[in-house]
Amino acid sequence: MLKKIALAFICITLASCNMKEPLVIGHRGAMGHETENTLPSIQKAMDLGVDMIEIDVFKIKSGEIVVFHDDKLDRLTNAPGNIEDYYIVDLKKVIVEGGHEIPMLQDVLKLIDNKVTLNIELKGAGTADKVNHIMKYYIEQRNWSPENFIISSFNWDELKEMRRHNPNVAIAVLTEEDPVDAIPIAKELNAVAINPYFKNLNLEKANAIRDAGFKIYTWTVNEPADIDAMKRIGVDGIITNFPERVK
Repeated sequence: MLKKIALAFICITLASCNMKEPLVIGHRGAMGHETENTLPSIQKAMDLGVDMIEIDVFKIKSGEIVVFHDDKLDRLTNAPGNIEDYYIVDLKKVIVEGGHEIPMLQDVLKLIDNKVTLNIELKGAGTADKVNHIMKYYIEQRNWSPENFIISSFNWDELKEMRRHNPNVAIAVLTEEDPVDAIPIAKELNAVAINPYFKNLNLEKANAIRDAGFKIYTWTVNEPADIDAMKRIGVDGIITNFPERVK
């Protein structure tokens, strides 16, 4: 009996020692502390020492790329309607919860200033071309490191469009379904990662993704027990509203 207890203790200890520390990825900045996708949320994530920040972008009617999660403004702002139907002059008047403005992608890039990796999730259709243009400008004119950009999306057609415009940018395939089913499209896109919903991820699926050659950045993991479970699986990054909980 004592031998069995000792063996179990050794196994637990070894498992704990082998748990690798994943990248800490701030979800929409640090939305557990500040209103999501706002400049204060981005700044809070940086203050908490994240390795990467994830944001969402749409292309609006006047052509700008703006940082917002929902296709409709109603949940978080004092304005109605679809964000894609707005011109920038009108969108600048919209007040986000907490008294903030909806930032443009360039506003976020200026704030981050190449200090951490930025994961840009393409939420709306038709975003790939303009986002690629902005990234290219910041790499060539503002000395951003190319490796500090990663593009993700649930819209795999938009990821294909991004790959058509940019053969080199890192791509992560977002999925809410069985993440193993995303392996073929990840191979087609020459992606670097698959970003699965943590509740659909287990060790067997994680091993299949790793064996296929992809990193795993899982979302959105907020509770300490779930964070520990993802660490035991060995994910490469944890997307969270509370970055301090992952450290």
